[in-house]
Amino acid sequence: MAKKAKPSVDKIVKKVNKEFEKTSAQIEGLISDALQQFDHLQHQIQDPVRKLLKDMDELRDREMKRFNEEFERRMNEFHELQATLLERVGIASKEARKAADETASKAKSAAKSATGSKPAAKKAPAKKPAARKTATPKAAKPADKSDLTRVKGIGPATAKKMKEAGITSIEQIANPSAEDKQKLEAFKSMKGYSQLTAEAKKLL
Repeated sequence: MAKKAKPSVDKIVKKVNKEFEKTSAQIEGLISDALQQFDHLQHQIQDPVRKLLKDMDELRDREMKRFNEEFERRMNEFHELQATLLERVGIASKEARKAADETASKAKSAAKSATGSKPAAKKAPAKKPAARKTATPKAAKPADKSDLTRVKGIGPATAKKMKEAGITSIEQIANPSAEDKQKLEAFKSMKGYSQLTAEAKKLL
């Protein structure tokens, strides 16, 4: 019985080993297929991405090159324009300076010729101011000393009364005698009597 059991166990072990190897082979085949599919899929994804990146790099290089060329062209145009403007300004300045020099030289020549050919004009003698005629003052008319109304404070009515009393002259009021003072006493009630003598003296 023991001998018969041993061969059957070996068979089972061999069979199990075969099945394991077969299963391992299948698993390896599946893994290999999966890896192949993964690689294929990775290539399918990577190739477009790589191509896109390559295209982007080429486009960037192309645009940068175009930009650099355009920038360099514009800078050259700017430098040419700047040089032209500076040249024109320089020429204009030289022409203006030349014209100014010619004008100055002509002015100097004209001044020299004028000085050498024509003598300096003599200044006309200043006219003497016309002598003003001295107006001969007319002889003032002698003041009428008999007009008593010229004395401040004496009206026509008072003057008439004074003449009737014997005061016929301003001088009698200004420098009254004793007799005249007595005559003037009759008018002491009139307004301004105390100032009559002083006012009469102003008229003499």
